Amino acid sequence: MQQTTRTSAVPSPTAGRPSEASYGSDVIVEMLAALDIRYVALNPGASFRGLHDSIVNFKRGMPPEMLLCCHEETAVALSQGYAKATGRPMAAIVHDVVGLQHASMAIFNAWCDRTPLLVLGGTGPTSTTDRRPWIDWVHTALVQGNQVRDYVKWDDQPASVSAFPESILRAYRTATTEPQGPVYLCFDAALQEERIETPLTIPDVSRYAPPRPPAPDPQALDQAAELLVGARWPVIIPDDMSRHPSALPALLELAELLAAPMVQGGNRFGVPNTHPLDLTYAQQQALQEADVVLALDAFDLQVSLGAVAGRTREASTAVPADATIIHISLRDLNQKSWVVDDSTLQPVDLPIAADTALALPMLLELCKERMASDRNGADRLAARRQQIQRLRGQVLQETEEWRKKGWDDQPISSARLYSELWDLIKGQPYSLVNGSFAGTGRRIWDVTEPAQWLGGDRGGGLGYGPGASVGAALAFRGTGRLCIDIQGDGDLLFTSSALWTAAHHKIPFLMVVYNNRSYYQDHGHQLHMAVTRDRPIENVGEGIQIRDPDMDFATLARAYSVEGFGPVTDPAELHSTLERAISVVRDEGRPALVDVLTQPR
Repeated sequence: MQQTTRTSAVPSPTAGRPSEASYGSDVIVEMLAALDIRYVALNPGASFRGLHDSIVNFKRGMPPEMLLCCHEETAVALSQGYAKATGRPMAAIVHDVVGLQHASMAIFNAWCDRTPLLVLGGTGPTSTTDRRPWIDWVHTALVQGNQVRDYVKWDDQPASVSAFPESILRAYRTATTEPQGPVYLCFDAALQEERIETPLTIPDVSRYAPPRPPAPDPQALDQAAELLVGARWPVIIPDDMSRHPSALPALLELAELLAAPMVQGGNRFGVPNTHPLDLTYAQQQALQEADVVLALDAFDLQVSLGAVAGRTREASTAVPADATIIHISLRDLNQKSWVVDDSTLQPVDLPIAADTALALPMLLELCKERMASDRNGADRLAARRQQIQRLRGQVLQETEEWRKKGWDDQPISSARLYSELWDLIKGQPYSLVNGSFAGTGRRIWDVTEPAQWLGGDRGGGLGYGPGASVGAALAFRGTGRLCIDIQGDGDLLFTSSALWTAAHHKIPFLMVVYNNRSYYQDHGHQLHMAVTRDRPIENVGEGIQIRDPDMDFATLARAYSVEGFGPVTDPAELHSTLERAISVVRDEGRPALVDVLTQPR
């Protein structure tokens, strides 16, 4: 996974360079290029017609490159997928009021995922005397940023062309400062189209870089080391380590030093599942014994501590009430009131606000110092390793039994689907650019590096997967890494036109549609209601199943000029079908879709 480079050298101060812009929107393009924004995703709209023209004609052939999308939600999701794959923001441009409303779900997802994005918008002229009848009036808001202000880090609507550079600089700096997140900038259509009479200066962007992330409080870190070394059964919960890949070696060395079990904490890469200390699939057993827990970058600490989102409102963590909780995170520095996206406030005995990439190596050294003087530590560590090995052995045995149990079932089981895929990709670079490994693929695939699992939407809304997959595949294009999207059928129906964007811009990736012909998430809720209210369970499924007619996603793909395979109903045909589709992606550099009729889960 690529990351934004942080240099230690202090650059020599420069005032900037003269702008070559002729119009206000040219300045925006100059600033995007200066910030190395390589791509912008958009669905065209008149409120940014000036900016659109500048991207096409001003400095033609130079970045940023334009990616045409058929919906604003796709444009923003594409940008999110790209940012998750690279660690760098890209830009999405959305049409004034109506486009921003279309994009709002995707912006909310990016907020919940704390992903850095530049969302740019236009608006009709703020001056009412410059507005066209009707259309400029309904497409101008006071203030447009109010639409998304509750789920962006910052928004702005600069009132002059000369204010554009600073606004864009501040937006980029805010989006990329930890904890990261999306920002929104709105540019008046009249200002975009304003001719520049007095030349402007494009600032030296290196002098406006985001601040370096904070290191931990030394006293708190020393206390954490003391607690971990002295613990009977310490458990480490790495959540989103994909944001800080450089911290992974220190994490693994710390776990090995302490003989501490690790439990994957979220829906993105946290810990290699091949590591002998990974007990993710024995989470409850591992956490129930914990006397000290070290949580790292937990997005939702209640869930990381073992609480399960079930059909009722009752939820408790698996960790004993008297366990000591340590949490290293920057999440507390970036909260909003509109939605609380991290569940019930959890008691934390030692909260440490710090970047894990800085904190973990320091914590590791402190633990090494203490372990060197612990004369009785060897026996304690050996006993822990033996217990972890026993639990891990049980998990591996259960996984193999689960994998074989429904091997020939129709509809096709998730175990068969993930197994056949793994047989075709193992030993080769890959990325699951969208889809959940929870309970299924992560048990079968080797997931050993952050780039192999980018996770899902975080916000819980539909429409994320197709666009985000295209964005991540764009980031990995040309690297030899096979990008795979295990795509829910209902989610695909929201934003299927992302397939056209992939075909049009020649972005290769494999979409495997997990087609259970249902919005199945709600099946359990309706079953719960029927049982609770003593009503007929045979009616469960009405208003949920995507049947009569059944969707043919392979045909849908071909309508977008994407190679479509299936629907695959016979498990015996799955392997060869996936093999042909992978060949289209790998050998021909084109997107492909395989429609697989699957079991509900």
